[in-house]
Amino acid sequence: MNRAVLRLAGLGVLLCALMLGALMLHVPGSHSVGSPLRTNIFVGVLAAGVAVYFLCVKLVLRNRLPARAIWIVLGVAVIMRAVLLPVPPFLSGDVFRYVWDGEVQAAGINPYRYVPADPALASLRTPAIYPRINRKTYARTIYPPAAELVFAIVTRISRTIIGMKIAMVAFEAVAILCLLRLLMIAGLPPERVLIYAWNPLALWAFAGNGHADAIAIGLLALALLCRARHRDGFAGMILAFATLVKFLPVVVAPAFLRGGRLWRPFLAGGMTIVLLYMLYNSVGWHVLGYLPGYGAEEGLDNGSGFWLLAGFSQIFPLSRWVVLIYLLAAVGGFGWLTFWIARGKFRPTGNEIVTLCRDSAILAACATIIVSPHYAWYFAWLAVPCVVAPLPAVIWLSAAPVLLYLDPFQERFFWPSLVYLPAIALALASFWRHRPLPRAAIAASQGSP
Repeated sequence: MNRAVLRLAGLGVLLCALMLGALMLHVPGSHSVGSPLRTNIFVGVLAAGVAVYFLCVKLVLRNRLPARAIWIVLGVAVIMRAVLLPVPPFLSGDVFRYVWDGEVQAAGINPYRYVPADPALASLRTPAIYPRINRKTYARTIYPPAAELVFAIVTRISRTIIGMKIAMVAFEAVAILCLLRLLMIAGLPPERVLIYAWNPLALWAFAGNGHADAIAIGLLALALLCRARHRDGFAGMILAFATLVKFLPVVVAPAFLRGGRLWRPFLAGGMTIVLLYMLYNSVGWHVLGYLPGYGAEEGLDNGSGFWLLAGFSQIFPLSRWVVLIYLLAAVGGFGWLTFWIARGKFRPTGNEIVTLCRDSAILAACATIIVSPHYAWYFAWLAVPCVVAPLPAVIWLSAAPVLLYLDPFQERFFWPSLVYLPAIALALASFWRHRPLPRAAIAASQGSP
């Protein structure tokens, strides 16, 4: 058997063993990993899994593997998810809110109308779901309409946590199938789908804890496939669906506009957003749910929630002017980036699909760093475009945030720097390697006077 295939299989077995080792650290029945010591060891094992994952990525990118290697990739991906699916979530309780929102809708009630603790919903409370709903006494649901629509559909089939987790893994399956198709159209090896399928953060976030980001991931991959096949209207519509699951996917829209018609994706996406909000507009502005309160809770209003400003706050107190300058600089810089990508000013890769995914990865990573969420699962979607356009900095950013499951300093700068600083260093190194040559150097290489 090919030596590279044997190494791939061995690394897959090691990744499975590390996942099982981390799972064994969880105290059965506990709503968390367990003691602080267990949590520290748990995150250490996850970090070891990320290191193995990076070796796997390096292997599939540097070696041309035989066709049968894809079955190893898919087999290991299925096994790891099958092991995590039956386990009750213990790193986050968000999935309990998903099931609750679905049950509220099944009762014919707008999920944005009441907080879960409202007496009007007392008849819906069950001991399996209600006690573990987060923010149940003061927060309406925060999830946008497309996510709520999925919750409603899933709970019509199964009103259980495992049913919701299976639905999230199904969206992952959609993503993997779309990515395999993208790789085939781009003429790239199918085993590169490992970049997403074996990502440890994605495994724990979706098969383990059932986060709704999996819906956005499946829709994003489908939108990329539609754009690659020049179905611009469908691509805009599906990207709008993804945006109304988790708002961040909207930032990749400029990548979809390179070389395409502007009006089709804008019209289809805009109509989709309007129609989805109309489904729930009976509550007026409450359709935004807990979004404004969440921004304040995360420190986005006073700047303490932004990683870079959290670092500055270690030196001097943050004023509203500092926050305003940061926001203006971030919007201006990101606006410049979106303009250059949408207008096709960034150097193309020679492969239209790779260029699409590369631009999407750059936009997604930059926006994520600007917002700098401290929840680990917010980063998993970055692995999707990297399957086709593997950027080292973005691949790091899609997996290393497993470290954020632990917060030893209870602040937003020093520990997150273990995620952000290496990503920035990798991005700068990549830019330096691929920087355009000066005109004099080009002329000299061509023998011009």
